[in-house]
Amino acid sequence: MITVHSWATPNGHKVHIMLEECGLPYEVVPVDIAAGEQFQPAFLRISPNNKIPAIVDPDGPDGRPVTLFESGAILLYLAGKTGQLLPEGDRARYAVLQWLMFQMGGVGPMLGQNHHFRLYAPEKIAYAIGRYTDEARRLYGVMDRQLADNAHIAGPEYSIADIAIFPWLRNWQNQGIDWADYPNLKAWFDRIAARPAVQRGVAVLADRRKPITDDKARENLFGATQYRRR
Repeated sequence: MITVHSWATPNGHKVHIMLEECGLPYEVVPVDIAAGEQFQPAFLRISPNNKIPAIVDPDGPDGRPVTLFESGAILLYLAGKTGQLLPEGDRARYAVLQWLMFQMGGVGPMLGQNHHFRLYAPEKIAYAIGRYTDEARRLYGVMDRQLADNAHIAGPEYSIADIAIFPWLRNWQNQGIDWADYPNLKAWFDRIAARPAVQRGVAVLADRRKPITDDKARENLFGATQYRRR
């Protein structure tokens, strides 16, 4: 059984959804990032970047246990392990991979900065809020145009690209987004949200995550603790 060290964040939900879609048995070890559990030595041995999610699969490719961090790498690993949600043909496979990279290099980092400056920064910096809100809208526009002629992000078939992107759009209201501006993306979002495996995946640990209101949580997430050498 795969062990998932995770929390109820977009990156965590990617892996929860993938496991549900693939039907793989798994157990979840909560890593409360607001409480600083991502800095514990036991977790750092699995995820040296002190970020969730990370997995331990006792039945790795060579029959030995394997550990993996970085959600995109985990999606690729699970797709390879199960033969699901990543096409076999080169053309379709690379189409999926480019949109997975689009999420990893653009959607995740930029929407993360958008969240930080709109919701969590100790001071409201108009330039930062404007910059990252504009970038969020640009990225939504890219996806909306792609979905004008495609049922899914990377083409006709549901894939790990859809799984990677969907959780990041669930907080659209906090990103300064008006769905009316992105009708194709909204239709896709609703279709993905209706999938039973997606609903199960986003429910994982959802009852454990609390609003960030205290100074200790803010320090663990955004303060100097993040940058301490370990």
